[in-house]
Amino acid sequence: MSKSEILSELPKLTPAERQEVRSRLAELDRDEWLDDGALTDVEKALIEERFRDLEINPHTSIPWEEAKVRLMAPFKR
Repeated sequence: MSKSEILSELPKLTPAERQEVRSRLAELDRDEWLDDGALTDVEKALIEERFRDLEINPHTSIPWEEAKVRLMAPFKR
């Protein structure tokens, strides 16, 4: 499957499937973006801890769209 085919299929995925794709991409790229010098060792450890927690307790997270709605709710009048 080509990159363009993969990209064209992404909008057809459910939110849960897109989260799975994001998690897998983060897994593949984890070392690269964590080691670019922008984060301290403490920040890297915190991110790793949160990734582990998410893997162990996936039910404790919510999709970004839901989080965005919750965050924006107090500002809607």
